[in-house]
Amino acid sequence: MTGWLTRLGLAAIIALLAPALSPAPSASGGLAAIVQDDRGKPIADVIVSLTSPGPAPGLHPTPAVIDQQNKEFVPQILAVPVGTSVAFPNRDNIRHHVYSFSPAKRFELPLYIGTPAAPVVFDKPGVVVLGCNIHDWMVGYVYVLATPYFAKTAEDGKAHLADVPPGAYEARVWHPRMKGEPEKTGKPVTIAAGDPGQVTFVVALKPERRGPQRPPYEGSSQSQVHDRPVKGGPS
Repeated sequence: MTGWLTRLGLAAIIALLAPALSPAPSASGGLAAIVQDDRGKPIADVIVSLTSPGPAPGLHPTPAVIDQQNKEFVPQILAVPVGTSVAFPNRDNIRHHVYSFSPAKRFELPLYIGTPAAPVVFDKPGVVVLGCNIHDWMVGYVYVLATPYFAKTAEDGKAHLADVPPGAYEARVWHPRMKGEPEKTGKPVTIAAGDPGQVTFVVALKPERRGPQRPPYEGSSQSQVHDRPVKGGPS
């Protein structure tokens, strides 16, 4: 009799604890996005973001990096939340001069090699176009967002936004060669807990216009000075 009561008591305790022991359903959701051109071809490096009509979510920026390698910005397109500090190390063994005249962030890093003393803090939302005052073909972009919910598409045109609180949002896309403004691409989406939503965008891109790599001021002393390898620099 005592053994039966003991087993009954254990069964009751397990039943009571079962909800607590079971994995809790995810309190957040996600969004699977696909971006294509008008021929159905996937587009890489498109920034997909979510904005909410409610109070602005908290931003927790972490430091980011844009390298300069082989006279190119790597990555060419970087998306960050407002307040992010970005370092611009020069991995080449020649000097670069990084700058931007964009309203969202104007700055200048005069001729240098290695890593500048301080990163650049991107404190306003918007598009920041990067250039090198020595190498005209070097163009990069920092897309600064006032939302923490964004991702960049891979070569297959797909992006996944994770850990998004449930609710109603507007999904937008941005690419430096996109025709039209990001605000005009908005699509309403609803994020449900544990249930990834899906959205597809068809985007028209302008032709890419990037000149070939060439020594600046060809034949001049400036070209010889700035494109000459620096002794002791990175290999």
